[in-house]
Amino acid sequence: MEPALQHESPLSPQRAFVVQFHTDTALEQWHLEGRVEHIVSGQVGHFHSLDELLRFIAQVLAAVRDPPHSTPTAEY
Repeated sequence: MEPALQHESPLSPQRAFVVQFHTDTALEQWHLEGRVEHIVSGQVGHFHSLDELLRFIAQVLAAVRDPPHSTPTAEY
């Protein structure tokens, strides 16, 4: 029997964030302020606009898609 192929869930925790808005956020006036945290890595960002929030999320998702390659270390 062949092992079952594992497919990544479309709602993977690798792409999950918690967004907290400050009490003075006024969405109807496009005033956003708060904190965002990537669930898996624990990376935290603070934002004062929708652009800043989306920039943080985009940076984290890019790192999740293309993790940095580690260079092997030689033992001496």
